[in-house]
Amino acid sequence: MKRAFLIIALLFLTACAAGPDYHRPKVTTPAIYKEAYGAWHQASPRDAFHHGAWWEAYNDPVLNRLEKQVDVSNQTLKAAEAAYRQASAVEAETRSAFFPMAGVAGSIGKMHGTMPRPMLPESLAVGGSWEPDLWGRIRRETEGSTARAQASAADLAAARLSLQAALATDYFDLRAQDELKRLLKRIVETDKKSLQIGRYQYETGTGSTDDLLMAETRLENARAKAVKTDVWRARLVHAIAVLVGEPPADFSLPPQPYNYHVPDIPAGLPSGLLERRPDIAAAERMMAAANAKIGVATAAWFPDITLSASAGYTGMTLEKVLQAPMGFWAVGASFAETLFDAGRRSDHITAAKAGFDRSAAMYRQTVLTAFQQVEDGLSSLRILGQSCDEQNAATRHALRIEQLAQQQYESGTGNYGKFLTARTVWLKNRVALLKLRQSRLDASVGLIRALGGGWDVLQTTSDMDSASGIGMKKHNAKQSSTIN
Repeated sequence: MKRAFLIIALLFLTACAAGPDYHRPKVTTPAIYKEAYGAWHQASPRDAFHHGAWWEAYNDPVLNRLEKQVDVSNQTLKAAEAAYRQASAVEAETRSAFFPMAGVAGSIGKMHGTMPRPMLPESLAVGGSWEPDLWGRIRRETEGSTARAQASAADLAAARLSLQAALATDYFDLRAQDELKRLLKRIVETDKKSLQIGRYQYETGTGSTDDLLMAETRLENARAKAVKTDVWRARLVHAIAVLVGEPPADFSLPPQPYNYHVPDIPAGLPSGLLERRPDIAAAERMMAAANAKIGVATAAWFPDITLSASAGYTGMTLEKVLQAPMGFWAVGASFAETLFDAGRRSDHITAAKAGFDRSAAMYRQTVLTAFQQVEDGLSSLRILGQSCDEQNAATRHALRIEQLAQQQYESGTGNYGKFLTARTVWLKNRVALLKLRQSRLDASVGLIRALGGGWDVLQTTSDMDSASGIGMKKHNAKQSSTIN
């Protein structure tokens, strides 16, 4: 017996995990973003980026309130959170295989025979079994389930960031529609006055039919555009209602002045993107899970060893006569090994290695896509910023022309039609500037999303490594930003 225990102890000391140990593969990262050169200057991060509420950098109280509702009421986010809790439970279940299982069994009955009185057979047994992880199969399975739980946590963060960005984009588009509606109303008023002049000129014989029809066409086009803004506004309000988890029929957002503020967004270094993008973290964790599958498949070549023990008693009790039960105990071990499987285990290893290669390729592609999206966001902000400056200058020139035309009309040296034309040109330039500003706000949200928003994979993975699972409160508390 002592020799058997000594052999088992030596097996534990020499036990190792089958399959390759996981190492995060290296990816090529540029030293600096291409768009970081030239006119782009890296700004100091705002406090909003540090604590994850990146939308607060836009200084809009209504947007801040709506973004907080996403975490509470959005059903898509609730589904992602439930998937995360499910993955965490699977991880805990896998980890429990490290420990032995114990149980109890007993029976009592009534038996009649040739004896003059009935007999009550009784038995009670306590037993347990344990499969020592000599070949590291359970360790690899636990590594895989832990990595999948971490990937699920990253998926939850990615879903949250996507919904937050979608809400911000819809909100800014809604405010742009409100401002556009206000400008189009002014254009309609101006076109009405132009039409009145056109009719007067036509009736007095100083204007042509073509001029009258052109004035009517401009007015109807302006009215149609104003109505179209109502359609888009309604759709955006409905979309925002769904994002914050409310029925569209019970949700409304009154118009308010448009906020053109675009915050400075620090891009940081490309290497830091690997720690800030939740989708990159998810891809990397799935790669670790795929690597663990290789170890599980490799461990199938070794025999399964199970240690078991039991103890109890059994006996027969005559009515009203107590007899001592018969006690028993047993200790043993069993093993099972497959001698022939027609290459099934080899095929499992080959499939697991192919799965890892696939996960590695997807990880590298995710990283490349992330770099592309950041470069796109930086270039969009730069180019749209230049376009806004140029359009703003053109709008100022158009305003100056409109003011001169008004002065000439009021002093009697110019006609009213010229003044209305100048006002229309000025208002159309304002509409063009509004659309550029809207595009620039949307581009800023896209860049924040490309940079990972307010999420840090390092803190999340450290929590996962320090415990068998993460509570959602702990996980949410660790979602801080490192965009610097």
